[in-house]
Amino acid sequence: MRQRLAAIVGPTAAGKTSVAIRVAQLLNGEIISCDSMQIYRGMDIGTAKASLEEQQQVKHHMLDIVNPDEDYSVARYQEECKTIISRLNQEGKLPILVGGTGLYYQAVVDDYVFEPMESRYAVRDKWNQIIDQRGLDYGYRYLQSVDPEYARKVSSNDRKRIVRALEVWEITGQPFSRSQVRRQSAYNLAAAGLYLQRSRLYARIDQRAEEMISRGFIEEVEGLLGRGYDPSLNSMQALGYRQAAAYLQGLITREEMIKDMQKETRRYAKRQFTWFNRDQRICWFDQEEYADEMARAEKISRWMEGQFSEA
Repeated sequence: MRQRLAAIVGPTAAGKTSVAIRVAQLLNGEIISCDSMQIYRGMDIGTAKASLEEQQQVKHHMLDIVNPDEDYSVARYQEECKTIISRLNQEGKLPILVGGTGLYYQAVVDDYVFEPMESRYAVRDKWNQIIDQRGLDYGYRYLQSVDPEYARKVSSNDRKRIVRALEVWEITGQPFSRSQVRRQSAYNLAAAGLYLQRSRLYARIDQRAEEMISRGFIEEVEGLLGRGYDPSLNSMQALGYRQAAAYLQGLITREEMIKDMQKETRRYAKRQFTWFNRDQRICWFDQEEYADEMARAEKISRWMEGQFSEA
């Protein structure tokens, strides 16, 4: 019998965390973060990490795994999640994957097989130098030309993964996307997607940027820089952190920082929805169709229970 796995996914600012906590309480579940930036310690406000109070309400996994200057791969994330999912099923608890990083979600629910590949530092250094000279946009456009499938899976700001894919392509002559094998339906899956009408979602994104700053986001980034974490690190290229670092370095104004955070987050939300919308197993729930958060959570919980009973 396949292990049960629930998921609550969707674009940033759609309200996944609060709904997931309610669903977990209703279904005796625990939450597994599905966010490629929430793994980093000290990056809390900008990644919209569940607060300590929220974590006390429901147990969360895959938060604060590594420091911002440590390497972390989707393959490692997958393996650690598989261990947690197996243990929770054995304990009679429902694992609930919650977040918006499409590649992390897909790697877990479809049990991607990642073929190990030797890293060639000379090739990697070459592409890092090219990007230093010509810009990350050039590297991303080049990736789109040689491996459009993988390019759709990664952010145009994700230097680490862009360089890795170009490295693999140059060494093997094959797209990086072909080095990953997918095994669909690895779990008895019930995946819910949270949806908001675009204008409403964008308004929430813009508001959240302002709220992050009022909660101390600039100070959070200042603290990371003060501890020696370089702005060029993959972790520090996360949405908001890159802009805040540029502001603190005097490269842009406060107003420019906020506007760019909002613009880039809106673009990211659009890419997230496009990614998840391709997965026909996801059942979408419009946040505005329910009277309150509990009503949403109860509707999603009933649907999940129905999915598991039918499998």
